[in-house]
Amino acid sequence: MACLVWATAACQGEAEVNRAARAESTAWKEPSAYTYTLKSSGGERLLIGTFRVTVRNGKTVRAVGLDEQGRRVVKRSPGAVPTIGGLLKELEQARRDGADTAEAEYSTMGHPLRITLDWSANAVDDEAEYAISDYVAGRH
Repeated sequence: MACLVWATAACQGEAEVNRAARAESTAWKEPSAYTYTLKSSGGERLLIGTFRVTVRNGKTVRAVGLDEQGRRVVKRSPGAVPTIGGLLKELEQARRDGADTAEAEYSTMGHPLRITLDWSANAVDDEAEYAISDYVAGRH
């Protein structure tokens, strides 16, 4: 019985890894227009806070700060809030640069749900975590 439980758990874990690998290997095509909510945290960076983002023609055309930190960012640097494609480019750059952590979790539809970056595990305040929610493709 114990062997059966272990084998079942091992297969489930393997299936989860395979699903994650498939999701990551599926090249999500960034639509020309969409909206999403971004919660950016970690490290000492300009882009900290929660934002509602509108993208058209591959560019952020509107970013609204949903918390005090987000409102400050939008007021000081309105162009600092990236598209999801921009976040994926940052992920790929971190991987090319050999970051200690450069991971992403993807939805079943292929877009990222979370991106976690840490350029150096031994450094303080160089981390970045992006949580993506409320993604809606289409003209808004």
